[in-house]
Amino acid sequence: MKADFNIIEILKKINSTGNIDSSDLEELSLEEKELIENIYNNDLVKQALVFANSLNSEESWREVEAKLKQHDTTTPLWKKAYKYAAVFIGVIGLVFFYQKTANDAPENKIASDSIELIMDNGKVLIISSNGESQIISKNGQVIGSQKGSKIDYSINSNVDKLAYNQLKIPNGKTFNITLSDGTKVYLNSGSSLKYPVKFLKGMQREVFLEGEAYFEVSKDALHPFLVNASDMNVKVLGTKFNVSSYKNDVEISTVLVEGSVSLSNDSNPNNESVLTPGYKGVLNKSNLDSDIVLEKVNTDLYTGWINGDLLFRKSSFIDMVKKLERSYDVKIINNNKLLNTLKFNGSFNVNIESIENIMKSLSEVQPFVYKINNNTITITN
Repeated sequence: MKADFNIIEILKKINSTGNIDSSDLEELSLEEKELIENIYNNDLVKQALVFANSLNSEESWREVEAKLKQHDTTTPLWKKAYKYAAVFIGVIGLVFFYQKTANDAPENKIASDSIELIMDNGKVLIISSNGESQIISKNGQVIGSQKGSKIDYSINSNVDKLAYNQLKIPNGKTFNITLSDGTKVYLNSGSSLKYPVKFLKGMQREVFLEGEAYFEVSKDALHPFLVNASDMNVKVLGTKFNVSSYKNDVEISTVLVEGSVSLSNDSNPNNESVLTPGYKGVLNKSNLDSDIVLEKVNTDLYTGWINGDLLFRKSSFIDMVKKLERSYDVKIINNNKLLNTLKFNGSFNVNIESIENIMKSLSEVQPFVYKINNNTITITN
């Protein structure tokens, strides 16, 4: 039966990509689309395929129908299920069987090195930086596309209500997002960005950052762009700048490359500081009531990570360790107290040099003994 075959093939594709491709649903009936979305929204695609493939005899299908009839008060969709061929019945039966037992089943754990896209309905998608897929809203509309380490929302979707997605990047990886207005955001390792899937007319463009990101904001005088980075707020119209706001850092900083931005903090929102190109604005987390300190800097030191460069100039060993841990997804345990009192210069590229090579280079500048065991580096003396 052709319809049965199409459903199975669509499920296989969803299982492979992690997303629904709306073009695959165009030739299906409304009820068939509901079936696909129901399985997808309940995270049962893989189980559905296994279940359907196991039902290869007439006797098996009769058993499925018997189970369905035992639960025919669960939802009106049971009545629709009997219109479908055996595969439809089997899969629908699977969905509602797992729905009834979901509270008793352990949740699937997401691997710590996964790139997570959290949809506005709370559903978590795992993004493969080697694959490509479409981003589908809860009502089946295409709102964006993903290819490799990039997601693009500038497709002029018909979204007319404010809805947020959130992208979480683990240590050891980076990712690029093009927002609906064309603004480009480069997310560094161990960072997350919450953003509207579409900026709406008459509303300011507002995003929420944890970690570090480089922004190239599209100019729009009528709609200011606002970055909420913990206790620091960055307001712009169109410019290029870097914001760093990691939880375990002692300060929040913004470095301006091009244009102009105003900075303020939550404790003193009316006290704004204007940043000009080549300057950094710093807010110390230990004293949030203090003014934002401005200082002249070499912007390359703060933006080189976009190209994989780690640039250190008179950097404390503690700060270097934080950046190396994020960039290489490793844990560095330092038992050499002398190192924490020293400052280092260095230039590395995560796309070229391994963490082993970097540790070797550092130990040649300032001798110390270390051991690497999987993703843990222990400095002994």
